[in-house]
Amino acid sequence: MEILNPKLFDATVAATAEILKLSSPADIMLSRYFRNNRSLGSHERPLIADVVYSVIRNKTYLEKISGSTDAPMMCLTSLNKIFGLSLTSLKANVAKKWHESIENLKERPIPELSPEDRYSIPDWLWKKMNTQYGLDGASNLAQALLAKAPFDLRVNQVRASRKQVLAELASEGIKGKTTPLSSLGIRIKENFGLQKHRLFLEGHLEVQDEGSQILAQLVGAKRGQMVVDFCAGAGGKTLALGAMMSNQGRLYAFDVSAKRLERLKPRLKRSGLSNVQTQLIGSEKDPRIQRLAGKIDRVLIDAPCSGLGTLRRNPDMKWRQSEKDISSMAEKQLRILSAASKLVKKDGLLIYGTCSILRDENESVIENFLAEHQGRFEPVDAAQSLSIEGIDPQNTPYLKLLPNTHGCDGFFAAILRAI
Repeated sequence: MEILNPKLFDATVAATAEILKLSSPADIMLSRYFRNNRSLGSHERPLIADVVYSVIRNKTYLEKISGSTDAPMMCLTSLNKIFGLSLTSLKANVAKKWHESIENLKERPIPELSPEDRYSIPDWLWKKMNTQYGLDGASNLAQALLAKAPFDLRVNQVRASRKQVLAELASEGIKGKTTPLSSLGIRIKENFGLQKHRLFLEGHLEVQDEGSQILAQLVGAKRGQMVVDFCAGAGGKTLALGAMMSNQGRLYAFDVSAKRLERLKPRLKRSGLSNVQTQLIGSEKDPRIQRLAGKIDRVLIDAPCSGLGTLRRNPDMKWRQSEKDISSMAEKQLRILSAASKLVKKDGLLIYGTCSILRDENESVIENFLAEHQGRFEPVDAAQSLSIEGIDPQNTPYLKLLPNTHGCDGFFAAILRAI
């Protein structure tokens, strides 16, 4: 914590109390808090956000250590145990009304913690992770999910090369490095005000985690092809696919949310892409989809999922979901995969991906799909298709990226060829 003062701490407590209600996504609630408290400056807001997200990431751990679920005690404990501020320093830099809480924290003995408490993982999720990855694997993954995610960017090769962008950033004193897996990625420690920067405004750069870049690369879209991004959302992968196609061919971006597709429009304008056609659909069975049946070279399903692979960015997601939600999600994923599969022409590819770390949403969905469509699709080795050094196929045809292994968000992907 760079600077701590009574005003900043009180604002942090107020923001944390709001986000701990978990009534909406944390990023939306925090943005709302900042809109309602415009006196907080551009330097104060990131500091507040760091503590708020630390509390959400380490929620169970902080509750057990502090013996409290109240926002003030959680913030004090986070500043002490996560950020490393001494209790003496805390006492000197917060209002007197919090001094008793600091003394209580000082006198409280450290309790013995279970792995799920230490890593702040809900019990149901820890059981699944432990079963799937084993104790050591689950512990390593859980520890990695507590870290703050890096700030990854993707270079739009229609506008510039990665070398050119890195050189321009360096000339401005912005330190960036190439991502280890994606050939288009740049990793930067902190956001440098990207949205006001020329490289962003002119479409040279987009924010996109390296794992998401790899998923788009897995599609192998080529110029002149017909490609569908079946669950396009705000279009991060759509933009990557359009650039891969060198702005040639036809790329359809489908989504059931008008708001998400609206957010894609300004991004498309910046990108310089003209081969993208957006289409709002009512469901995966929309008649407007059926006219493309059997005509598409590549279909990407970036399926709606739990998002548990992105907990470094969205830590509240682990507290706002249940085991029942995962089961419902898997059923929905299978329906979408089945509907999208009808678009793929013979020898075309169907690429299914999620940002989940759970087998329920990944391998199990693919296995159920293949059982229902016997003789129509066959798996293709995803890691071999990518030919990227450092991606371990793990004796499976599927791609599995994990933050503790690959340094990016958790992603799963399967490539299926239409027979």
